[in-house]
Amino acid sequence: MRKSSLSKIRESLLMSKSELARKANVSPITIARIEQGKPCRMETKRKIILALGYKLSDQHKIFNE
Repeated sequence: MRKSSLSKIRESLLMSKSELARKANVSPITIARIEQGKPCRMETKRKIILALGYKLSDQHKIFNE
């Protein structure tokens, strides 16, 4: 299984799943599910993008839909 963009970006920032989850105010399970390619709500994507320090216009770099 190839790595998702989210996990690559998160690891490049030396951030754990639980650290990202805390910053984005979502559960670590949610982060794990998204990294496995499962769908998530737009609001969750927004929180993750901002928690990674990206602009909302960069969403295509993180979520490759």
